[in-house]
Amino acid sequence: MNRKTFFPRRDDQPSGKVEARPASTVVLLRDSPEGLETLLLRRNKALLFAGGYWVFPGGALEPGDWELAEGDELRATRLAAAREAGEEAGLKPDPDAMVLISHWTTPVDEPKRFSTWIYAAPVDSGTEVVIDGSEIHDARWVNVATAVAEHKAGSLGVLPPTFVTLCHVAHYQTVAELLARERERPAPEVLPRFCHGDGTVFVMFRGDAGYASGDGSVPGARHRATLRDGCWHYEHEEVAPEFPCLIGP
Repeated sequence: MNRKTFFPRRDDQPSGKVEARPASTVVLLRDSPEGLETLLLRRNKALLFAGGYWVFPGGALEPGDWELAEGDELRATRLAAAREAGEEAGLKPDPDAMVLISHWTTPVDEPKRFSTWIYAAPVDSGTEVVIDGSEIHDARWVNVATAVAEHKAGSLGVLPPTFVTLCHVAHYQTVAELLARERERPAPEVLPRFCHGDGTVFVMFRGDAGYASGDGSVPGARHRATLRDGCWHYEHEEVAPEFPCLIGP
């Protein structure tokens, strides 16, 4: 597994900054006797981007989203998240009930970039999940803490934004608690920077000592996710207060 697994680069693509395309994702949530559950979808292994990985429903904004939102970008991202949940899983979360929990933007040196709003939304526990069988090949409701544990055991493949989001959501016990706290918490703007060295793949976040230079060996603060043995490990140590931890309420 390497950097190209996450953002594949074609040799015929021009270098230089590419504008980030607006997109949105929704973390669908429900309560259960075992605790907070979320819906994860497994992408078709044949897909170029994130093939075979488990993800939340989501995708790029479409012209219809902008039209329905009358040009309001934030409204369009909510509508797009709801639309994608319907297309990929047959579920229809209420756009007005969604709470923004983070905003991730693909690194500037990548050939395909997205500016992605990540929302959380409640869904009726009795609603049937229906996948398309094309882009999405599997779906499962899973206890959030269990999903984190499965990833750490190497049995649940996820990308860094999904991993960080799962770890963050795992701090909550109920849907109501999460929605109430997240409405009050400023949603972090996450601008990751992919790096590698000595055979290690890692993602640096703002506040890491090596973030500006891209050199992960620079001593000092550590704000990064490192890929070891097929799973991600998040670090937030000696980081300046203006760059808070991305995990936890």
